[in-house]
Amino acid sequence: MNITITDGAQEYLSSLLEKQGVEGIAVRIFIQQPGTPYAETCLAYCRPDEVNETDEILNLPKLKVYIEKNSVNFLDEAFVDYATEKMGGQLTIKAPNAKMPKVTADSPIEDQINYVLYSDINPGLAAHGGEVSLLEVIDGQVAVLKFGGGCQGCSAVDLTLKEGVEKTLMEKVPGLTAVKDSTDHTVTDNAFM
Repeated sequence: MNITITDGAQEYLSSLLEKQGVEGIAVRIFIQQPGTPYAETCLAYCRPDEVNETDEILNLPKLKVYIEKNSVNFLDEAFVDYATEKMGGQLTIKAPNAKMPKVTADSPIEDQINYVLYSDINPGLAAHGGEVSLLEVIDGQVAVLKFGGGCQGCSAVDLTLKEGVEKTLMEKVPGLTAVKDSTDHTVTDNAFM
């Protein structure tokens, strides 16, 4: 696990923990909506009764940090720092892989699909105000997608799905055998025509 929490950040966070007056309180780091354009890196207090057995643990000299299992890959190369300023200070968290983690052949299939969607497919769809997102993976091999924006209700969505999205995903994600669209395309309010 490659997460850097500077000495300044450790001092600041440990002082916040002490003020809570709870024995064994720690810090939890996680990503909300990991692997999406809406991903946010979060820090929260973690009381002893809130620890999950699947959490990764980072034992630092000044504090203990729990990392949510599903966020580990998205937090690779994360950097947490605290800079003192004239009016106090500021805690900064940089997680360059939160929206699009590094993926390998060993990464979960969901991460591989999201990587292709957000790095290869959505930039092209954005030109028409569209986007596509992963809803679920069935039996580890069938991707269920949802189109949004200008793609929802677009008359060319079948062509986009078969010739663009499905073809690209099947080429780039080993083990993926099918792609399904769950979008209600009868709603045409924002459709690209």
